[in-house]
Amino acid sequence: MIWIRNLIYWLLLLIVTPLCFLGLFIAAPLPRRTRHVFGESWAKIMLWLLVHVVGLKYRVIGAENIPSVPSIICSKHQSGWETLALQKIFPSQIYVAKRELLWLPFFGWGLALMNPIAINRSDRARANDRMLKQGLERKKHGFWITVFPEGTRTKPGVAGKYKHGAARMSRQLDMPLVPVAHNAGEFWPRNAFLKYPGEITVVIGPAIYPQDGVGPEAMTQQAQQWIEARQQEIGGVGPFAHPDDKRRRLDRPAAA
Repeated sequence: MIWIRNLIYWLLLLIVTPLCFLGLFIAAPLPRRTRHVFGESWAKIMLWLLVHVVGLKYRVIGAENIPSVPSIICSKHQSGWETLALQKIFPSQIYVAKRELLWLPFFGWGLALMNPIAINRSDRARANDRMLKQGLERKKHGFWITVFPEGTRTKPGVAGKYKHGAARMSRQLDMPLVPVAHNAGEFWPRNAFLKYPGEITVVIGPAIYPQDGVGPEAMTQQAQQWIEARQQEIGGVGPFAHPDDKRRRLDRPAAA
């Protein structure tokens, strides 16, 4: 049954994607916020298909913590699911992405029209400067900015090294930093063809506001501690959960 559901999902993806991207290319001369709708629509359709075809549902905890002003979304990165879901959960946003993604045929070209902040991670100094300059420009257009502070996807139960770019942007652009935890990787393994049914949990934390005397290192540490603590609380439910998270979840009833 999982195979059949996934085959239907991929078939519909192959039908919907060219149509949405064609609309995005046609809308290229239009204002940024207008053409952004086409990319967001594609993400929301894919999310709908995951829920209703694959059976991969989700719940959001802490939606009341979403600020009313453009902010920096500082999210855990485990799969491709969150790149879709965050566009449904939060207001219009752009991503900080590695430059190489823009070179991919069709997907990369479409991504380029979605106003990302594309950085060369091998040139750290210029990458930081680019993030700040383009981040200010995106903020002026009313976009939120999504950053995966670990820089790449990590397996469930694993914490990567959190970089300070999100906190640095928060301070220099005067934007709240919103930590986000989720367990999507337990149902959608990295580079996997099959996505598994179940319920992903997304937890949105209280915004971290820039303060005088609090540097990006301290802000990053605060976000990391909150995210990783939530990861332990929500982990251990999916078929690809880390063994330690599974044991921790099994031990909870006995501990209670």
